Amino acid sequence: MLRLGVNIDHVATVRQARRAKDPDPVHAAVLAELGGADGITVHLRGDRRHIQDRDLDVLKQVVRTRLNVEMATTQEMTRIALTVKPDQVTLVPERREEVTTEGGLDVVLNSMQVRPMVKTLQEAGVEVSLFVDPELEQVKEAHKLDAHAIEINTAAWSDAADARGREAALRRVQDAARLGRKLGLSVHAGHGLDYRNVGPVAALSEVTELNIGHAIVARALLVGMERAVREMAEAMRAARAGRV
Repeated sequence: MLRLGVNIDHVATVRQARRAKDPDPVHAAVLAELGGADGITVHLRGDRRHIQDRDLDVLKQVVRTRLNVEMATTQEMTRIALTVKPDQVTLVPERREEVTTEGGLDVVLNSMQVRPMVKTLQEAGVEVSLFVDPELEQVKEAHKLDAHAIEINTAAWSDAADARGREAALRRVQDAARLGRKLGLSVHAGHGLDYRNVGPVAALSEVTELNIGHAIVARALLVGMERAVREMAEAMRAARAGRV
């Protein structure tokens, strides 16, 4: 089964543009679940540029599927995760000056920092996923760190300018996914996926979950959140079934 995790960060981005109360990402999460989302993803950044601590607290009470929280490998975030206890934490790199997450977490270089956070969270009953680039050494290290899952960064696939680039990028994603499954990891993928490019990634049998945010939120501005989620879920199902 291929699951769809809907990232609602940019609902909060619109709200924070005016420091207002609306639109409420919690309401968006409810609508996304009604539209068929299998999980809700948010990124609690250190600068709180979109999702706020209050959002996380309420989402924990409201989400009926799975709550996945992306966060940096810091002591502050560890404390928050242990308090909220989402279903899953996805560890990501974070730089204040970036617009969105740029590149995967280098778990080879940062293994000494990542390892204790993985251990602490999993001992508390929180599954841990590592957002990594589609590189075999990163996948192997994620396994050594005892992560439950990896989320493969699909940015190179999403940003490829031509067919040759897309083919090479997809091959890297597939190779990483195959190794992840072979090592016993749950394999997720995401970053930059939209209604036009999601098919080939969704068709990879090793991938069990896609996390998609910006494209769905952008579509929801025009057709509503429920319909936007349904359309993405259908595109994923069609690709997995070989109908595209």
